[in-house]
Amino acid sequence: MEITLEEKLALYKQVKARLGAPIRKIQLTDEQMDDLLQTAIEDYAQYTQNWLIENQWSSLEGINLDVADITFALTTRSLNYETSFTYAYSKIVGLQANGPWEIKKDYVVLKRKQQIYQIPAGREINEVMYVTPPTMNQSVIDPFLGVWNFHFGAEYIGLGALYVMPAFDILLRAADRNLKNRIIRSEYVYKVTAGPNGTKYLHLLPTPGGKYDYYQGNIDGHYVWYWYYDVNAERQKCIEQNKDIVKLPSDTPIGKLQWSDLNDPAKYWVRRYFTALCKETLAYVRGTFSGNLGAPGSEIKMDYEMFASSAKEEKDALITELKEYLERISQPKMLERKANEAENLNTILKYRPFQTPYLLI
Repeated sequence: MEITLEEKLALYKQVKARLGAPIRKIQLTDEQMDDLLQTAIEDYAQYTQNWLIENQWSSLEGINLDVADITFALTTRSLNYETSFTYAYSKIVGLQANGPWEIKKDYVVLKRKQQIYQIPAGREINEVMYVTPPTMNQSVIDPFLGVWNFHFGAEYIGLGALYVMPAFDILLRAADRNLKNRIIRSEYVYKVTAGPNGTKYLHLLPTPGGKYDYYQGNIDGHYVWYWYYDVNAERQKCIEQNKDIVKLPSDTPIGKLQWSDLNDPAKYWVRRYFTALCKETLAYVRGTFSGNLGAPGSEIKMDYEMFASSAKEEKDALITELKEYLERISQPKMLERKANEAENLNTILKYRPFQTPYLLI
C-alpha cells in the first residue's frame, strides 16, 4: 500500500472512531483493516482506470504492449483507432492504402450452361467481377420489342458527339429499362460456398449462357475475374505479428495504485469507502448466528443490520459520486463547458459599454 505507519495509525483511528470506538468494541484486527484498505484503493483504481481506458481507447486499441507506447497513448489523443479501422476496411475491399497484404487476382473459365466453378484452397475471396451491365446504353429500342441496337440511338446527333434529347428523358428511359429487365431477366449475382479440402465453390446467377442470361452469345472460354487473398501463410503471419498488441480493454497494462500515489481528494474518497467496507465486514462478523450470543438464560443480540444497511448506502453513494465526477471531467463534457463559456463570453462582450475616452474614426 506504500503507506507510512503514522498515516496508517491516524487513518485507522479515524475509521474506528466513526464506527463507535472506544465506546463500542470494534471486532476488526489490523490485518483485516490492511486488506480492506487495499481493497478500497483497488476499487478506486478500477473505476478511474476503466474510465481512462474508455476515454483513451481511440489511442490505445491496436498499439504495441510497450510501456512507452502505453504511457503516450494514455496521455495523448490520436486517430490510431480510426486509422486502424481504415486499414481494416481497405484490406476488406482491396484498396490496401496502408497495409502490407497483397490482394491477388485470378479467373474462372466460363462454360455454357455451367453454373458452379471451383476455387482453389487457401484463397479468401474478396470480390467477383460478375455484375449486371448498365441498363442504359446507346440504343433507344425498347427491349420488349426483341430488337437490340448498340451502335445507333436517336438521342445522339452526328457520331455521338452531341446530345439532343433531354437528360431527364434519358433517366426515365433508363429507369424503365431497369424495371423491365428485372421483370424478364435476372440480375448478375454470385455466392461463394465451402468446398472439400479447403476449396470454395463459386455460384454464378443466372447460369452463363442459360435461358435468363443477359448475354446470349458464345461464352465458352470467356473469363470471370475475382480478387482474393492468400490465407494459408498470410493468416498465420498476421497472428504472429499482432500477438503483442492491445485488442481488448483488459489487455491494457495499468500500473498498480498505491496510497502514496493518491492526492488529497482521492485519499478522502478512499477513506470514506474504506469506512464503508469496515462497516460491511463488521456486519458480517457480528451477524454470525444472526447476532445471538447464545448466553444461557439471556437474549443478548448484537446489532449488525444497522452496519450492513449503512455500508450499502455509503458504498452506492460513493460509487455514484465518483462516476458522476468522472463524467463531468470527460472530454465531451469539457468541450461542451468551454463552448458554453465562449458563447456566454461573447454575449457579455456584446453588451459591454465603450471605454472612455474613445476616438471615432
